[in-house]
Amino acid sequence: MRRLAAVGPELSDEDLLALRRAPSPQDAPGPWVRAVFVSSLDGATALDGRSGTLGSPADRRQFALARTDADVILVGAGTVRAEGYAGPLVDAAARARRAARGLPEHPAVAVVTGSLDLDPDGEFFRAAPVRPWVIASERAVAARPERAAALAEVADVLTAGVRDVEPRELLALLAGRGVRVVHCEGGPTLFGALAAAGAVDELLLTLSSLLAGGAGPRLVPVVEGIGLPARMLPHHVLTQDGDLYLRLLHERHAALLADAPVLDGRAGTGR
Repeated sequence: MRRLAAVGPELSDEDLLALRRAPSPQDAPGPWVRAVFVSSLDGATALDGRSGTLGSPADRRQFALARTDADVILVGAGTVRAEGYAGPLVDAAARARRAARGLPEHPAVAVVTGSLDLDPDGEFFRAAPVRPWVIASERAVAARPERAAALAEVADVLTAGVRDVEPRELLALLAGRGVRVVHCEGGPTLFGALAAAGAVDELLLTLSSLLAGGAGPRLVPVVEGIGLPARMLPHHVLTQDGDLYLRLLHERHAALLADAPVLDGRAGTGR
């Protein structure tokens, strides 16, 4: 066991982006799945039904920066509704950074739904800077053909699985659309399905200093699959205002940790 070194210097946005850059296709072929979550000390991922109420300004900063290199933002329909997703999801600075990297100014946004319970006239679709993707199972589309047709007017309606959205079919679908970096923003049901399938490569976890209590949603719901249990290894740990910011990589990527800051005891802060 080793103690982390004394708190390091202030980190700029560029420092944070460098620390959290996705590996190259040569180092990690296939779509790279990054999940981003905030959790209380007792594992709650939401207060009053929203994860945003758990996060601090520093968490919102790193959350926004994490979208910078995303080819697609992957999110469950429940999270879209609860968090009020609408309009551009990256700011002007992020758009400039994306353009400098040869990426489109706006990442695609893919919404995973089990029931097509999305309003095609809602702000999420009306204000979207790029045409969203709605991903459902074949069964869900067949059960609500009129809703599927209405959504197809404002989004690409895609299927990935017969009875339910299957994580491996989902990733194959995204890869077929040229996606390299999948940035998953939850919620826990979607994250749990990806984790159970062994599909999560990276977790950016904000550990709030709050004890939430209650019976709210937890980071991983009760799920089983070939991908669980899974060991996530620390790449680095940052701190600000009592909260911890962790970057964790799946153990299959242990070779990528050779130069990880946490391994030689260094720590940074965004104070």
